[in-house]
Amino acid sequence: MTRIIGLAGWSGAGKTSLIVKLLPCLMRRGLSVSTLKHAHHRFDVDVPGKDSYEHRRAGARQVMVASGLRWALMTELGTAPEPALPELLARMDRVDLILVEGFKRDAHPKIEVHRAANGKPWMRPEMPGIVAVASDTPPPYDLPRVDLDDIEGVADLVTAHAAPLCAIRWDMRQEA
Repeated sequence: MTRIIGLAGWSGAGKTSLIVKLLPCLMRRGLSVSTLKHAHHRFDVDVPGKDSYEHRRAGARQVMVASGLRWALMTELGTAPEPALPELLARMDRVDLILVEGFKRDAHPKIEVHRAANGKPWMRPEMPGIVAVASDTPPPYDLPRVDLDDIEGVADLVTAHAAPLCAIRWDMRQEA
């Protein structure tokens, strides 16, 4: 059964760095793990000049690139709305765990990633769904917490608080 947990925090808190350190730790524990990251801005995963880029630029709605090592599917939305998190998750292969970076207002459980030097406020209680904290300073509320540099401890939080994908009530999206 696939389980899901998010890492939520303001820009600059260290979410991506934490995921990069966390992935090998979780895999050493025998878990198959995928990630899904939300980008708040226009992004491109293709390289100008490559055939797939030229296909997309010429107007292809979808471009798939495949090799013996990997495959990727790029979809141009055009004027269609951005897919919701459940729609994106439905397109992913089955794994033990999906780590979600971003999508902080969605209904899945989240670990708040907080770095004091970032100067940003704590996300909770304005951002419900936070079940634990990875930070370099104690939070102003009572939830399980580990230090940002304690990767094994963060992995423990992830495995303890990840929820079965089928149990998430997606209609509970927060508007905070």
